[in-house]
Amino acid sequence: MRTSFKRRGAVIGRLLRLAIAVVVLVAAYVAFNTWRHSSRQLDVPAVTPVAVDGPAAAAHLAEAVRARTVSSAADAQLNADQFRQLHAMLEARYPKAHAVLQREQVGDFALLYTWKGSDPSLKPVMLMAHQDVVPIAPGTEGDWTQPPFDGVVKDGMVWGRGAWDDKGNLISQMEAIELLAASGFKPRRTIHLAFGADEEVGGERGAKQIAALLKSRGERLDFVIDEGLLITEGVLPGLTKPAALIGVAEKGFLSVQLKVGATPGHSSMPPPHGQSAIAMMSATLKRLDDDQLPAGIRGVAQEMFATLAPEMQGFSRVALSNLWLFGPLVQKQLEASASSNAMLRTTTALTIVQAGNKDNVLPGRAEATVNFRLLPGDTIASVTAHVEDAAKAAAPNGKFELSRLPGSSEASPVSPTQSASYQLINKTVRELFPGTVVAPGLMIGATDSRHMIEIADHVYRFSPVRAKPEDLPRFHGTNERITEANLVELIRFYHRLVQQAAGA
Repeated sequence: MRTSFKRRGAVIGRLLRLAIAVVVLVAAYVAFNTWRHSSRQLDVPAVTPVAVDGPAAAAHLAEAVRARTVSSAADAQLNADQFRQLHAMLEARYPKAHAVLQREQVGDFALLYTWKGSDPSLKPVMLMAHQDVVPIAPGTEGDWTQPPFDGVVKDGMVWGRGAWDDKGNLISQMEAIELLAASGFKPRRTIHLAFGADEEVGGERGAKQIAALLKSRGERLDFVIDEGLLITEGVLPGLTKPAALIGVAEKGFLSVQLKVGATPGHSSMPPPHGQSAIAMMSATLKRLDDDQLPAGIRGVAQEMFATLAPEMQGFSRVALSNLWLFGPLVQKQLEASASSNAMLRTTTALTIVQAGNKDNVLPGRAEATVNFRLLPGDTIASVTAHVEDAAKAAAPNGKFELSRLPGSSEASPVSPTQSASYQLINKTVRELFPGTVVAPGLMIGATDSRHMIEIADHVYRFSPVRAKPEDLPRFHGTNERITEANLVELIRFYHRLVQQAAGA
């Protein structure tokens, strides 16, 4: 008996030593793997930025904000006088730019500017921004520190709708061209500035028509840079440095409308369980909401985290450098946040439901709209099939009609980070924003740049607007603003980017 206990004890001891050895080896490999993931940041010297008249630039942006250029999908002529006011302001404030640029009005109010390069063998580059803004949410006007369309410059900031989205970029680009023209700069490569007037409602009348016009002329763009991701500070856990995320891809857009019919009747005699129009639609929507499309740290998200990991502190660095071990834990944490969850999957959003009009009548029809933002790799066809499968499984007796609403677009191609154009943007950020970490990212919203995909080698969505966590609700929200100092940084960024992209 004693011999048996000794043998058991010896076996347990060996297993315990083996377990300890495995833990030590895993810990050693994790430490080594964390150490060997060295920084991917470009090592470039800071440059002396161009001198910019900050107060004058802020005054120009404030003047642009005063033009109430709210766009409408249904009425192309809405606020026509305000768009004309903005056009006149640009001509008056940027005379040197207008002397070197060819200006074309495309469609109703979109603007295409062209600065002809001396070398026709070089593909043009395009800077994009948009003139239009979203309306103020009814009832929130009094919540603004400064009236949203007064264009007030106060406390070192330009306040108002459009100051950030997207007149800040538009004015910065014009300021940069004005400075270049005044200095006698002669571009070798053609530069386009494309300013749509209906980006907030789809860009069909603006950017899409500009792209069609350039295509008809046989133009092929080297790269496009449009609004998009930002320079964030304090947004990413474990990262103490500012992070400039350059959008190398954009999610697709799909809204699916579902309709299901049933026999109408009096509420006192309802049909068997689950067979009313509302019940069948509710079951389908619940299934879509419960059975989300799969998430994963892959593609753009994987490259972003691989780039950021060496710049992080503490456990964040260890976990992101060892996704082979910590991947499930990291993914679970990312899925818990709406913004990071959107980077990992095609999202499902239940947005509109309509059924019934009287409390004692069973409706003969229920309708719902579900919006999807497509991750690169998913397609409109595959997501539509996912909706059809959900309806069949949740309500097999239902006779559903499914249709795609206008405005659908596939997810964009992914522009490679190894390309010369990405590295040029990367270099420009590192030169002008020393200490800022640069990484690729995924744009989860839609921009006008998607209309340029067919005529451009690469498309990027980035502007160096600085944003802290408390600033993010200002986007399309109350108290939109940008600091004068940040506006100056935007001007210097576009000035340097054009200088390097189109110079000798």
